[in-house]
Amino acid sequence: MDQRAGASLEVAGLAKTFGRTRALGNCGFWIAPGEMVALIGASGSGKSTMLRHIAGFIAADRGSGKVCVGADVIQQGGRIDRRVRHMRAQVGFVFQQFNLVGRLSVLTNVLVGLIARVPAWRALAMQFTREEKEEALHALASVGIRHLAYQRASTLSGGQQQRVAIARALVQHARVILADEPIASLDPESARNVMDILARINREQGITVLVSLHQVQYARHYCSRTIALRRGEVVHDGPSARLTPELLAELYGSAVAELADEAVGAPKPTETGQFAGIPPANVVAAI
Repeated sequence: MDQRAGASLEVAGLAKTFGRTRALGNCGFWIAPGEMVALIGASGSGKSTMLRHIAGFIAADRGSGKVCVGADVIQQGGRIDRRVRHMRAQVGFVFQQFNLVGRLSVLTNVLVGLIARVPAWRALAMQFTREEKEEALHALASVGIRHLAYQRASTLSGGQQQRVAIARALVQHARVILADEPIASLDPESARNVMDILARINREQGITVLVSLHQVQYARHYCSRTIALRRGEVVHDGPSARLTPELLAELYGSAVAELADEAVGAPKPTETGQFAGIPPANVVAAI
């Protein structure tokens, strides 16, 4: 694994309010290149807001905080850097609702990831070279759906569409993948497959992954470290193995029910410590 492929993430003193509602309050953490980290919390805890700040989609409160991806300062003091579009090329964002163009082919949706790397006129005209198309096909093969390259994106299942979104980030040459509840709308089998793909990309390519999750069981099994948010504040940052039912109840009180694993069919370890229904070679070892 080439750890140089990934970039570090730094968040310092980040705060965000919407009207009178505080979404984030003086948040900070650092993620090393090549780490795969879970971001958990109940609804309204600030997970999506945090990821959108890291990607430079929204600015923090005036005078607040700093966000860096590698050596690039995405935003500081509540102002997004004017070069953010160029910087954002190294950040792949995987949305909960996929953000694909349904009428376009799977291949074309993946090629959209090249927009930051090709001349503007070619991007607007959707004109891509043979080499670029081969790269997109290779990315689709790496997530197991090359055979669907020429289907309309709208004909795919939710799990397949999420794989397209991941392939798009790979073609983008992202050094960081931010995944915003990528399995929230998927059935349990598709959810496990998507998490397995993210974990494999992290292991084999060294890409830094920050994935927000409702499901604590996925965090424990796929990420060695978890950052927990509650009401916009970091209340836990450490080994996922420490997220015991007792600690979760202490952190979230009655809201801990939202993080319950049984409700979503999260992967369960067998007596050998592996996941039922997933080949051992493709699974990150339980912590």
